[in-house]
Amino acid sequence: MEVNSVPWLKLSLLFTCLHLSQGADRITATQSLSGDQTIISNGGVFKLGFFRPGNSSNYYIGMWYNRVIQQTVVWVANREIPVSDRFSSELRISDGNLVVFNESKIPIWSTNLNSTTNTSVEAVLHDNGNLVLNGSGGSDPLWQSFDHPADTWLPGAKIGLNKTSKQNTRLISWKNKDDPAPGLFSLELDPNETSQYFIIWNDSETFWTSGTWNGQIFSLVPEMRLNYIYNFSYISNENENYFTYDLYNSSIISRFVMDVGGQIQQMSWLEPANQWSLFWSQPRVQCQVYAYCGAFGTCTENSQPFCNCFTGFDPQSDQEWSSGVYSGGCTRRTTLQCGNSSRVNAKKDRFWPNPNTDLPEDSVSIPVGSVQDCESNCLSNCSCSAYAYDNNQCLIWIGDLLDSKAQGSKTLYVKLADSEFSSSKTNKGVVIGAMVGAVVVGILVGIVIYVILRRKRTTLSGKAVEGSLVAFSYRDLQNATKGFSQKLGGGGFGYVYKGVLPDTSVIAVKKLESINQGEKQFRTEVSTIGTIQHVNLVRLRGFCSEGTKRLLVYDYMPNGSLEFHLFSDKESIVLDWKTRYNIALGTARGLTYLHEKCRDCIIHCDIKPENILLDAEFCPKVADFGLAKLVGRDFSRVLTTMRGTRGYLAPEWISGVAITAKADVYSYGMMLFEIVSGRRNSDHSKDAVIKYFPSWVAKQVIEGRDIVSLLDERLNGEGDVEEVTRVCKVACWCIQDDETQRPTMGQVVQILERVINVNLPPIPRSLQVFVDNPNQENIVFFTESSSSQSSLSNTRSNTSTASTQTNTNTSSTTSELQVVNENDQH
Repeated sequence: MEVNSVPWLKLSLLFTCLHLSQGADRITATQSLSGDQTIISNGGVFKLGFFRPGNSSNYYIGMWYNRVIQQTVVWVANREIPVSDRFSSELRISDGNLVVFNESKIPIWSTNLNSTTNTSVEAVLHDNGNLVLNGSGGSDPLWQSFDHPADTWLPGAKIGLNKTSKQNTRLISWKNKDDPAPGLFSLELDPNETSQYFIIWNDSETFWTSGTWNGQIFSLVPEMRLNYIYNFSYISNENENYFTYDLYNSSIISRFVMDVGGQIQQMSWLEPANQWSLFWSQPRVQCQVYAYCGAFGTCTENSQPFCNCFTGFDPQSDQEWSSGVYSGGCTRRTTLQCGNSSRVNAKKDRFWPNPNTDLPEDSVSIPVGSVQDCESNCLSNCSCSAYAYDNNQCLIWIGDLLDSKAQGSKTLYVKLADSEFSSSKTNKGVVIGAMVGAVVVGILVGIVIYVILRRKRTTLSGKAVEGSLVAFSYRDLQNATKGFSQKLGGGGFGYVYKGVLPDTSVIAVKKLESINQGEKQFRTEVSTIGTIQHVNLVRLRGFCSEGTKRLLVYDYMPNGSLEFHLFSDKESIVLDWKTRYNIALGTARGLTYLHEKCRDCIIHCDIKPENILLDAEFCPKVADFGLAKLVGRDFSRVLTTMRGTRGYLAPEWISGVAITAKADVYSYGMMLFEIVSGRRNSDHSKDAVIKYFPSWVAKQVIEGRDIVSLLDERLNGEGDVEEVTRVCKVACWCIQDDETQRPTMGQVVQILERVINVNLPPIPRSLQVFVDNPNQENIVFFTESSSSQSSLSNTRSNTSTASTQTNTNTSSTTSELQVVNENDQH
C-alpha cells in the first residue's frame, strides 16, 4: 500500500487545482476528478464536480451554473447511487467510458459505450451545459449528457424520440429536494408519434398534455403565440422527432425543469435579486397535478399549504412535507380492524364523512340497492378504503386513495378504525355533565348572542372602522354574499364575489390568497390603499381580517370588466369607439395617479382588460391596485415572483433588471392594442391564421397604411382616424423593449388629451420576431401640438442631447423632448 500511495498522492495534488489549469474544461484519459476538484466550461458558464444536495449527507457527480450564487444543479450522473466520501471516489475515463467509482473503487455509473480504447477519449464540458465524450477521428460525440438529461432541459437540448434506437429522451423529476434519484413525474414525447408531450405520474397516469404541434405552437399551449423570449422548434424526420428551444437573448440564464411537485416550470435567473423567477408552468393549478398530495392526502387550491391528510392520517414524512414535497402522502394513525377479528372486544371499523370533495378517480362501481348496502360492501372488503353513494350508484375505492381534492360537491366516506371516533369512555361523562353543562352553555350562548348582535350592529353601521374603511366580520361577508355563491371572476390574488349589504348597497368581495402578513401589517397596508381615492380607481370600502382569512370589500361595478365587453360574442354589448377612447384615457389617468400622485409610487403589476372595471356610465376604474405590495412584495428591488399575466408582461420581468412603473406602461400598451381590435392580441383571424396584432399594428403604422382597417370589425370602420392613429402610436411606444424609451403614464395622458403629439415609433425588437422592417433612425418620441408650442419652445435646443440622457431620467416631464435613435436602443 505504501508503494502505491505515493503516485496516487502526487496525482491527487496535481488535480487539486484542476479547474485553474489550461485543460480546465475537460477530463482526459490521464486525469481524474475527485474531492473538491471541478472542471469549468471554457466560457465559465457551467461547473462539474461532486456536490451534496440540500440536507443530504450523500454526494453525486453533477453539473451546475458557475455564476449563479444559488447552487442550481442541472444534471446528475449517478443520481440513483450516491457516494458518501467524495475524496475517495472519482470520475475518470476507463476503457473508453466516463465512469464514476465509489469509495471501494467499484464503478457505480458509466456512459456504457462498447469501447476498449482509453487513450484517445476525453470528456469536455461545453458552455451550453452539454458534457461531451469525444474520440479521435470522429466529428460526432461518442456520448453526450444532452441525450441523458435528469430533471432539467437546457437551451439547445432535445426532448424527443430517436426512431432508430427507440430511445425516448425525457425529463424525470428528483425524488425530493434532497435526493436526485428519479421521482414520480416525467415529461416525454408521445411514443405513438402524435407530436404531443405528456406529463406522467409513476409511469402510469397521464395528467397533462401539450396538444399536438400545428406548425407554430402546441395546440394546448396558446401562450407560445405571445412568446418573444424563447425560440421554439419542433423537428420531425425519418430519424427522430424532438422539440428544442433557444434564447433570443443569449445573456439570459434560463432552464426548463420537471419539478418534484409535478409541474413543468420555465425558470429565469434574476441577477439583481439573486433569485430564480418562475416564468411559466403547467399545469397552472397545483391541484391539477395527479396525486400531488400522495396517498390519503387531499388537495385544496385556495389554501396554504395545498395538501392536508384525511382525518385519521398523518404525513408519511414530516420532513418532506415541511420542505413542500407531498407526494409521499399520508399513513394511518390506527390500523384497521378488518382482518383482525380475533381480537377480544374488537369493534368494527367505521367511516368518516368528507363532504365537499371532488371524488378521486379509479373507483369501482358496485351494483347495490342502497347507501347502507354500499357501506356494508366496503366494510366487509378489507381492501376497500372508502366509498361514495352518488346518483343511486355505489362507488368504492380499493387500496390507496389518490388524487383527492377538497373542492367538490360529493361526500367521500373514508374507512377508519373505531378508536379514531369518540370512545365509549368519553360518552359516559356526557350524562353526568349535561345538567351543569346546560347552565354554562346557556350563559355562554347569551353572551355570544349579545356580542354578535352588538358587533353586527357596529360593523354594518360603519362605526367599526380603520381610517375611512369598514372592518367587516367574516360572518357579515358570508351573509352578504350568500355563502360566496355568486362568483364574479378571479385572478392572481383571489376570487371575487357579488354581495348585498343590509342597507341594499351592492359590493364586490375579494377573497385574498397567499397572504402571510400578520393582522397589524395587513391593516396598515389596507389603510394605505383605502386612502387612495380617484375617479378612475375602484374604491375600497372595507376589509376583513380574522385568523387566516383576508378579504377586501369594493364598490360593485354594474358593467363588469373591460374584458367582458371587448371579447364578448354578443353584438348588443359592443363598445363604440368614443367609449373605448374614453376608457383608454380614464385608465391612463388612474395609473398616472398611482405612479405620480400618491405618496409612494404604486406599481400595479397586472394591468389587463380583466382589471379595468366599468361603472354604470362606463367610466373606467382600475381594480386590484396596491395588492402586489399587500402580499409582501418589495419594490425597492426586482420582484422575484411574477404576479402579472402572460401577454402583458414587460421584458424586464425576466431580464433581471429592477421593476419600475414602466412595467405598467408596457402592460397598458398591450391592452391598448386590444381596445382597438376587440380581440386578444394573439388570435385566430377568419382565415384561421394566427396573427400577432401588435406586430400587425406596428407594420401598418410604420408603412402609413389605412389605420382604420385595424379597428374592431364590429365597429364597421366607425372611428375617428386621428384618435385611432394616436392610440396605435402610443401603444407601440409603450411596448418598447427598453423601458427608458417608453413614455410615463402622465405623458400618455397628455398625448391622449391632445396636449402633445406623438410621432412615428420604431418597431420594438421583440416584434422583429414577427415582422421584418427597415430601421427607423432619429425618431422623435413626441412633439408639441399647435396648442402647446409656445410653452414648450424653450426645450427645442435640448433635443440634440436628449437621446443620451434617457437612461438617467425615466420620468421626464411633459416639457422635455425625447429623441430616440433606434441604433442606440439596445
